[in-house]
Amino acid sequence: QVQLVETGGGLVQPGGSLRLSCAVSGSIFSRAAMGWYRQAPGNQREQVATITNGGSTNYAGSVKGRFTISRDNAKSTVYLQMNSLKPEDTAVYYCNARMSWGKDYWGQGTQVTVSS
Repeated sequence: QVQLVETGGGLVQPGGSLRLSCAVSGSIFSRAAMGWYRQAPGNQREQVATITNGGSTNYAGSVKGRFTISRDNAKSTVYLQMNSLKPEDTAVYYCNARMSWGKDYWGQGTQVTVSS
């Protein structure tokens, strides 16, 4: 059974940093493209960053230069390093694993709040 478990969310002041982690169980990690998405109240879920199983990355324009996605295949874990956080980064952040045949798996989400 596939499970994605996010950790690392919390409350941080503007300009601060957080590192999110997503541990994946179920023997799919090496074959999956991984991504981080977020959803703020009243907004649709949006893509933040993705990384292929080959290591190619893509970022939303609003986070480019501030966020970094990475993966550790040995640990079946994907990370999102978030620097220079802004109040508009406040959202629930979700981890996603996308298989080549179109199947999506999602984590339960972790809250990130940027506020002074």
